[in-house]
Amino acid sequence: MTDTTQILLIVVITVLTILLSAVGVQVFLILKEIRESIRKVNKVLDNAGEVSEAITRPIASLSDTITGISGVTGILGWLSSRKKKREKEAEKKNE
Repeated sequence: MTDTTQILLIVVITVLTILLSAVGVQVFLILKEIRESIRKVNKVLDNAGEVSEAITRPIASLSDTITGISGVTGILGWLSSRKKKREKEAEKKNE
């Protein structure tokens, strides 16, 4: 009876060892694939950052240009209102 128990115990231990080894190899392969996927995602995020910067630069430049144009428009408006005031003052003096 002890022989059958020992044989059964050895068989069970061997089967469990083989199964755990197979599971360990599978876990290793899964971790390797996850590592490669993370590298790919990192590359995609780097490219997305470069693309967003490439889009942001022209928009910022356009914003600066519009700000400059509005400043020039303000100055021209101020000059024209000043000219109108002088013309009104000149008309009042001539009357």
